Amino acid sequence: MAESTDMDNLLVSFKKFAIHGDTKATGKELNGKNWAKLCKDCKIIDGKNVTSTDVDIVFSKVKQKTSRVITYEEFRNALEELAPKRFKGQSKEEALESIFKLVEGKEPTNVGVTKVAKTRAVDRLTDASKYTGSHKERFDETGKGKGREGREDLVQNTGYVGAYKNAGTYDSKMRAEK
Repeated sequence: MAESTDMDNLLVSFKKFAIHGDTKATGKELNGKNWAKLCKDCKIIDGKNVTSTDVDIVFSKVKQKTSRVITYEEFRNALEELAPKRFKGQSKEEALESIFKLVEGKEPTNVGVTKVAKTRAVDRLTDASKYTGSHKERFDETGKGKGREGREDLVQNTGYVGAYKNAGTYDSKMRAEK
């Protein structure tokens, strides 16, 4: 029973890394970049026994010849390849167990993500209430952008000329005459 929950955790980690950074990813296949990130984030790469080169070689070894991604089964095979190298003093089964423990329950880290600057100069430059001219037209009173409406003059198929002041009054005039 414990093994199945461990394998479930391994699958969850695989899926989280598979969809990391790709909005179109399904979570069923892991690309080389995310495989390298998984190995780095889960501390499989230690710099001595396992390097990023080893990780890339194992990825190329387990994937299909024409494919650029690996499936969950190929992922498990790749971990089996790296386990004895990462945990040299242990038997093959113990090393495999140890490498699974490194990966289980982990998810991609976002270290080094650019933070938003909070200075008075930036606040002044991004305060839409202080914009003038044509830039002012692109934002509403709350400072939220209007999108395409703020950038372009959209055509309204009302049947009236653009600057006509009494647009929409024809029906009321016709009713008043009757």
